[in-house]
Amino acid sequence: MYLDSAIIVKLLVREAGSEWFEQNLSGQSFESSELSLMEVCAALLFKERKGEIAPDERVQSLEKFFLLVKSEMILLYPLNREVLERARSVLLACHPHIPLRSLDALHVATCDLNRCSTMSATDRRIRAACKQLGIALMPVENEDIAATK
Repeated sequence: MYLDSAIIVKLLVREAGSEWFEQNLSGQSFESSELSLMEVCAALLFKERKGEIAPDERVQSLEKFFLLVKSEMILLYPLNREVLERARSVLLACHPHIPLRSLDALHVATCDLNRCSTMSATDRRIRAACKQLGIALMPVENEDIAATK
C-alpha cells in the first residue's frame, strides 16, 4: 500500500480522518517516496506554526516517522530520474482535465513505477490521476471516511 505524505501525517498526529486510517491500515507495511522525508516534516512544522500541535508533539511524530522508515514499516522508494520522467508523463496524461501538482505527480509516478497495489490518498487531484491510470485507491471513495464517523 502506497501512502501519500498526507496519509503518513494522519497516522502520526490526530486530525480529520486519522481514526479511519488507523482502523483500516493497522498492521500493514507501507511504501512511499523519499519525497515524504521532506513533505512530512514540512506538514508537521506547518501544524506547529498554526498551533494544531505542540513542538514536542512535532518532534515525537518525526521520531516515530523515522523509526517506521528505519524498521522498514514504511519503505521509501528513491526519487530519481526515472521517477521524474514518469511524473512528467503523468502530468501530460492528466492535462488539461486534472490540474495535478508536481509533487503529487511524483507520488503517483513512484506508486505506478514500483507497481504498488494501492494508493492511499484523500487529495482529489491525486485520486483523479490514479483513477485515470488505473491505480486502485484506499479509501475507495473519500466519502467512506466520513461514513464511519
